[in-house]
Amino acid sequence: MSYRPTQYNQQPPPPQYGTSPAQQHQYGSAPPPPQGQQQQQGTTAYGYSQQSGNYGQPPPPPPAGPPPGTNAQLWTWFKAVDADNSGQLTVDELQRALINGDWSPFNIETVRTMVNMFDADNSGTINFDEFSGLWNYIEEWKRCFQTFDRDGSGSVDRSEMHQALKAFGFNVSEKFVATLVQKFDRYGTTSQSRTAAGGNVTFDNFVQACVTVKTLTDSFRAFDTDQDGWVQINYEQFLDLVVRQHA
Repeated sequence: MSYRPTQYNQQPPPPQYGTSPAQQHQYGSAPPPPQGQQQQQGTTAYGYSQQSGNYGQPPPPPPAGPPPGTNAQLWTWFKAVDADNSGQLTVDELQRALINGDWSPFNIETVRTMVNMFDADNSGTINFDEFSGLWNYIEEWKRCFQTFDRDGSGSVDRSEMHQALKAFGFNVSEKFVATLVQKFDRYGTTSQSRTAAGGNVTFDNFVQACVTVKTLTDSFRAFDTDQDGWVQINYEQFLDLVVRQHA
């Protein structure tokens, strides 16, 4: 296998771009609690309802507010999706907090990848501090994605994906980009418009695709010690590379 040496010589983080107020609700904004949820929480928060007749029992203390110095809105979102009130978000709970620009839920594999990246204590869940770091990471990717999603459709086509990878320093061919888009096109390329554009990749899968390319590039670089764009590996090394990629 080969590639041009410039593939991994430049690995900048997603560029920082501004976000218009009209776009701030997209790509990862947590939805409000389902209608009626706040009322239900208010009914059960004190351990009894007005119909229960337990008027003589003092209520427990109200739930603690956000930790000092934290983003109150982010804390509200965290608590809204922490279904079991454990102070930890599972992959399934986190998925409920993340949406694409077209209001579709995040791919569960993308959510799992993000949890693995920010789960500092390897608990399989993320606490509020880890959630805050993950949220900032998503916001950076959101600004980046909006730069290449020029029509504001909530997805990028093959040409836009190619431009994005070039901007990140990945000097890959159009043939590879076509394969990448086909792999991460959530809805497939069955419609005529999608086929003509070469497929479309939503925000969550855009992040997953770019992270995958970077991870593979880093793995390749570990073998390419002279950085000439060529490596020679044996069978077991290849298996090890693949297993670590899908761990």
